[in-house]
Amino acid sequence: MSKFHTYKTKVYYEDTDAGGIVYYAKYLHFIERARTEMIYDHLGLNHAQLSSEFNIIFVVRECNIKYHKPAKFEDSLVVRTYILKKTPVRLNLKQEVVCGEKILVTAEVELAVIDKNGSITKISKELLEKI
Repeated sequence: MSKFHTYKTKVYYEDTDAGGIVYYAKYLHFIERARTEMIYDHLGLNHAQLSSEFNIIFVVRECNIKYHKPAKFEDSLVVRTYILKKTPVRLNLKQEVVCGEKILVTAEVELAVIDKNGSITKISKELLEKI
């Protein structure tokens, strides 16, 4: 599990509660953006192209998130996304939100692949190899 995708972001005031601590649900925003950037970087395609050209849409099927330490206003964060398993119908990922050397949040996310009609479909072998 040494290879990972990196996404950098910063904590803005809008991400925090009254005490300057990142609101728990905002971490879902951070990890979603990181997954999107990983898809753009690995496939060289955006979600609209995946849908229109390949008739596939990635949807979150399951997410298990653990909060270890809080992030604070103006912290610089890195989200590391590891691909644990990939099949034609699912991607299993581990994501870590890190500040400096501290792991703040870990999430295990399973993505399912569906078509425009909401039915389970498969990623082509060519696309799966790029991931």
